Amino acid sequence: MSKDNNLEWQNGDLPYSQEFGDHFYSRADGRLECDHVFLRGNNVQERWTATERFSIGELGFGTGLNLLETWRQWVEQRKAGQTLLFTSFELYPMQASEIERALKSWPILGEQTGVLIENWNAVTKGKLVALDGQTFFQLVVGDVREMLPIWDGAADAWFLDGFAPSKNPQMWEEEMLKALARKTNPGGTVATYTAAGWVRRNLIAAGFDMQKCPGHAGKREMMKGVFQSQD
Repeated sequence: MSKDNNLEWQNGDLPYSQEFGDHFYSRADGRLECDHVFLRGNNVQERWTATERFSIGELGFGTGLNLLETWRQWVEQRKAGQTLLFTSFELYPMQASEIERALKSWPILGEQTGVLIENWNAVTKGKLVALDGQTFFQLVVGDVREMLPIWDGAADAWFLDGFAPSKNPQMWEEEMLKALARKTNPGGTVATYTAAGWVRRNLIAAGFDMQKCPGHAGKREMMKGVFQSQD
């Protein structure tokens, strides 16, 4: 699978896409980046325990790091009877062995990684997988521009974590983000590590009220926003 993405390894176990010319996660610590940009950027920790069901959508599954860190925090904070649905869109899923290699730097995620690997065959077939009794995951494999419009779900929070807009502009196009807005629940949010001006304008055109805020590990800016409406 990952051969289509021309995966290579830098500095030992840091995955890098030759096709997109970009790393799969922050070299400064991808797990902490997930918390800062995606979980706190979407105010997830305060929102998901206030509802019976919470849905997260992600563009760019990559190594699965965001899923596993999200799941780890969810287990610590959830209440009985609450459920989390995490749906990720990915064009080139990695092999299970590559996932393991990419995530071994975070022993804190070892248990979650093991469960993901055990279910990897089902995951890559697009099946809805119960990671535990309150956590459900589905990987949608294919070009997100084709798959997102026909997805039958909607998200309360979006993690925009595809490769950099300069490397993968198709994922950040206005029509693509308008399709994403149509799959966003009322009051839903979006967060991303990029602060590119044209991406911000496209998100605003899609109906999101966007703002810049400090990025992760010294990165000057990132963006987050709340869905308002779509004309």
